[in-house]
Amino acid sequence: MSNVSSEQPDRPTPNAGQTKLIESLDGTYLVDAGAGTGKTFAITRRYANILATTDASPDDILLITFTRNAATEMKDRIVGQCDYSMAELADAPIQTFHSLCHDILQNHGFDAPTRLGIDERIPSSTRIIEDDIVEEALFSEFFEQFVDDHPEYTDLIRVVSDPLALLGLINQLASKGVFPTSDGWYRDSGQYLDGDFEAFKRQFDTLNEPRNGGSKQSRLRSKLYQYGKNKCYLPEAPSKAAVRGDGKQVPEELAQRVFAEDREDLKGFVHDVYFEYLEFALSRNYLNFGFLQLFAFVLLYEDHALRDRLEYEYLMIDEFQDSSEIQFKLGLLLAGTDNICVVGDWKQSIYSFQYAAVENILDFRQRLTQFAADLNDDVSRITYDTSSVQTIELTQNYRSTQRILDFSEEGLVTPAATYDSFDADEIQDRIVSLDSNTEHENSRIEAYQHEDEHEAVLTKIQDVVGNSAYQVRDENGELRDPEYRDIAVLTRTRDFGRELQAVADDHDFPMAYDGGIELFRTDQAKLLLAWLRILDSNADRGWAPVLERAGYTLDEIDHILETESYPADMRAFRDSLASLESLGGVMRKVFDRYGFDGSRADVLLHTINSIRDTTTLTVGDLIRFIARGIEHGSTHEINTSAATNSVTVQTIHATKGLEHPIVILANMNNGRFPPSGGRSPTIMYDDAAGLRQRKTFANAHGDPYIYDNWKADVLTRCLNREYDEERRLLYVSITRAENHVLFTAGDDPNTFLDELPVDIQPGTADVEDADIAGDPRPTLTLSIPDEVGPTKLSPHSLMDTAVYEDVEDGMGTEFGTQVHDFAEAYVLGADVVPRNTDEEHVQQRIDSLPGELRPEQQVYLPMTTDSGDITLSGAIDLLHITPDSIDIIDYKTDRGRHAESEYRKQLSVYYHVLDALYPERAISTAILYTETGSQVDIEPLSESALRTLVENIRNPDST
Repeated sequence: MSNVSSEQPDRPTPNAGQTKLIESLDGTYLVDAGAGTGKTFAITRRYANILATTDASPDDILLITFTRNAATEMKDRIVGQCDYSMAELADAPIQTFHSLCHDILQNHGFDAPTRLGIDERIPSSTRIIEDDIVEEALFSEFFEQFVDDHPEYTDLIRVVSDPLALLGLINQLASKGVFPTSDGWYRDSGQYLDGDFEAFKRQFDTLNEPRNGGSKQSRLRSKLYQYGKNKCYLPEAPSKAAVRGDGKQVPEELAQRVFAEDREDLKGFVHDVYFEYLEFALSRNYLNFGFLQLFAFVLLYEDHALRDRLEYEYLMIDEFQDSSEIQFKLGLLLAGTDNICVVGDWKQSIYSFQYAAVENILDFRQRLTQFAADLNDDVSRITYDTSSVQTIELTQNYRSTQRILDFSEEGLVTPAATYDSFDADEIQDRIVSLDSNTEHENSRIEAYQHEDEHEAVLTKIQDVVGNSAYQVRDENGELRDPEYRDIAVLTRTRDFGRELQAVADDHDFPMAYDGGIELFRTDQAKLLLAWLRILDSNADRGWAPVLERAGYTLDEIDHILETESYPADMRAFRDSLASLESLGGVMRKVFDRYGFDGSRADVLLHTINSIRDTTTLTVGDLIRFIARGIEHGSTHEINTSAATNSVTVQTIHATKGLEHPIVILANMNNGRFPPSGGRSPTIMYDDAAGLRQRKTFANAHGDPYIYDNWKADVLTRCLNREYDEERRLLYVSITRAENHVLFTAGDDPNTFLDELPVDIQPGTADVEDADIAGDPRPTLTLSIPDEVGPTKLSPHSLMDTAVYEDVEDGMGTEFGTQVHDFAEAYVLGADVVPRNTDEEHVQQRIDSLPGELRPEQQVYLPMTTDSGDITLSGAIDLLHITPDSIDIIDYKTDRGRHAESEYRKQLSVYYHVLDALYPERAISTAILYTETGSQVDIEPLSESALRTLVENIRNPDST
């Protein structure tokens, strides 16, 4: 069965390794859980065993996963193994790091930014930006402001070719615990920007060692043969001969010479960009995932009482090979005892681009001791023993045949490129071999090469389908002939998969691409950009693609542009666009003109509207942003509408955690796997080299010019390329296969394929048009994923907004937000002062309440209606709690009581939530009109009346 969870299905009896993990509860454990060894099976049973055999409750156990889906799956499995219901585990801390940090900040982190010297707060209304494209737009807006505000950095700004690379640098530093403050760097973390010369020198010496027993020049000297090629250095740069030396090695003093560099201005620039972007994000009321972790760490590190309250008796972290340095340290701060269990597989660490540190699991013992000492630098925060770590190995594999498992180990010790250098013996010593639990050993491992690889892949798939030589296991473990659905084509990068899908479409071939699409390189985005340019007076650049799309030749286009004799229907369409008031209307009209009614257009519309809603970008700014997206290929994940019997195409990264009966690893070509090295950003960071800039602006020859930095060029050639991760990607791709593994290449097979123990056979390219009766060919679609579970509605959706239409003296939503934020801050004890009479009235009312106060409480009212299950969710401005009663108070900045009947609907939702939770207490609802300070009691509607309102909203035609 393809495309299912990679974990072992529930089994009544765990194997020996799983049993050891399940029963080992006290102490610190490092669990080496190889591919397909049933770690989720064991982790969830360990959780249930803690509940069954100790005094711990779910609130005492922190279980960290790396995806929301994994957290949900964990809860589902645990419910089936213990006496707790799903409702009782709903709020249990089984979650991602990001979700955990969000909860900490929501409940305790209002003032967290002040600990870095930032005069901003984190109210409950703070948004979490998950869409990279939206954040890129926000950062672009910020950086334009930064450039205007900092003329002192003009020379540094001139060398920044891609400002978005600075956003990546900020997120990289945040993942390592390097944070800025108003007057420097938090906990002296700025020292890491200087690099580590000893670590750098070790890499330098390794590369500078002569080869072949001293008869051949070092790899570093060979790499420096390219020194100065297509470069323009400052006059003081040494010559190529001086850099390379005249022996088998480069001069040893070169290491110190290139490492030593004055970087104070560069560090000041990065500090200010980083710090001011934090301020910008907070002022715009948003955080990204990295900033969530940043502020949660600062809060836990600084607030000892809070840390003591939040600490857990048991800590478990799944997929530990995917953790970052800051996540490791967060885990240590949240662990109240040494009952720590980390589970992972270093061989499957493939997310360094998301700041995963494989060293966390490879060097777990060393880092555990090192990080604990680091966190205890001034006071004792980690009070438990970190010196004793026990290892548990899960070695029984429930997925692949033994032949595939043995072959996968070859991938970990195979060179990734001609100049790849690694210690194969050291890697072999780290590998814990897996034992297959499968009953059939029928695997075929083959490799094929053909100049038309796309056609050859499809041809081979047709050869495999229905072929008894490639039989696969069915649900009962019996062998059957393969179908299209049993096959997955995996690629290192996205481009080959999209090209393969296009060729498959030409043949009506049952194939579904599942991965990321370059959203701004679609026809929808390019034509939208063209019409926006036409509207923004950038006529030629807009009209050319529009005319080309309409079928005009290049000569005709040149004539039309020169004479401005645009077709009448296009001029009329331009005028109709100009008359529209909203960008959304312009986009939809453009899409309608070209028949773009699919989900690609929907997601593009959604994304650009999100950008406009969260930034102050003008149409001109948006044009430049879309153009940059086309240039750099910003990606957006897609969901594929796949037929039930179709081949899956995925990147290797996307397939981690899945399994397929037959895996075809395609595009095994030089420059494709591993990908050819892209250019490093102008400003870069490396643990060993520290913060560096590859280019510099100077006036060395009488004219200002952007020069290449010779020291940075030499440094980058000394640093290890991450070929180890490429080998791990190869391992992950092979271990997705249950029964068979096939490789394909084009004209130039890569080093992996040349070195692996598999013979390369000539392929054939003779695709027959597919004809699968009753099972239509899938189409590539792009969509916003539907939410799982009940439909979610806001109480505001029940309200009739017509009551606001004739109101002319309102204060606006921004004023209302300010008053609400003040109220929340004041209740939480922040040092805030009223700025107007509305806030004074709020302060007076809060001071008059004798009971416990809880601001901005999120509540949920589930409801079953004739049209399905829904959940009404909203935030109560203030709860006033006494032993006998609970008062619900909602602030309104209206300058009248015209909307009171509609507010009654909102407060009624809150009433029924609290009435169900606290049936023994009297519940009241009231509106505090902040202009006058008067409070009006509201009689709530019945639950049946609310249900009728919901039905009318969801089925307006029925009223």
